[in-house]
Amino acid sequence: MNIDLYPSRVSNKATIKERKDPVIHSNAEGPLKQPELTSYEENGYLMIEKLFTDEEVELMIKELEKTMKDNQSRESADVIKEPGSNEIRSVFEIHKDSGFFELLSKNERIVKIAEQLLGSQVYINQSRINFKPGFKGKEFYWHSDFETWHVEDGMQHMRAVSCSIILTDNYEFNGPLMLIPGSHKWYVSCAGTTPDNNFESSLQKQEAGTPDNESLSWLTEEAGGRIDRATGPAGSVLFFECNTMHGSNGNLSPYPRSNVFFVFNSMENVIGKPYSGQDPRPEFLANREEVKPIQSVPSNSLTKRSIHH
Repeated sequence: MNIDLYPSRVSNKATIKERKDPVIHSNAEGPLKQPELTSYEENGYLMIEKLFTDEEVELMIKELEKTMKDNQSRESADVIKEPGSNEIRSVFEIHKDSGFFELLSKNERIVKIAEQLLGSQVYINQSRINFKPGFKGKEFYWHSDFETWHVEDGMQHMRAVSCSIILTDNYEFNGPLMLIPGSHKWYVSCAGTTPDNNFESSLQKQEAGTPDNESLSWLTEEAGGRIDRATGPAGSVLFFECNTMHGSNGNLSPYPRSNVFFVFNSMENVIGKPYSGQDPRPEFLANREEVKPIQSVPSNSLTKRSIHH
């Protein structure tokens, strides 16, 4: 196994260390201009408003609703229900549907940005659709994705980026993603251990690998007391660095929140053995089979497909 640069869940006490990897891995030209790259490097995330058109969003919503309907009565590990109800929270591995979402995952508007940030060709490490219904969508506690992907999936370096395509207007009041700016520069080594088959409960309510209150307070103080919300109109896209601390409140409003979520990982950072020493998580959470670089497709491929169908 490679040297563990980011040990976590190895002690009963949390610690905070500086990250050992760069945030932006390339100086190559790409879709993002220097002010956007600087903002991403400083904050750990970047919201690009209306990257997809209203027509494209309408297509995405139709496909999302179809996927939700097809999975409503299916009991499977890759279909996550809200705690205490039969409402779907997430459907995983949508980039392998051999249809619309596979095409969307290859769209050059998002792939080229991921390649620019990660400085290499990329592949999909994880994908899902998320739905937070009005009135009853539950909260999700603060966490760094990388901490889980490192400990439970064997991702060695911080060289992945999450891409969240917003399908419903994100308001301050319908449970948008919250992020601590600059938190990606620090790694919180969480206290405790990893239970066997932790994923079976963590996808509904994460407990192992969550930071302690003192670490969260310190990160927020480092950010000057700022906590940002990823609000914006449908069609916007949030790119956030794999180690950025984030979470979300419950949705008490009448307005649902939904998004399509792709995790792009560098082809030079393919996951290995979990650093926890446990068995790998299922394929739908951490792609290991047939890992190959994405060949991006033109921006207009979504609307072209709808015309042909």
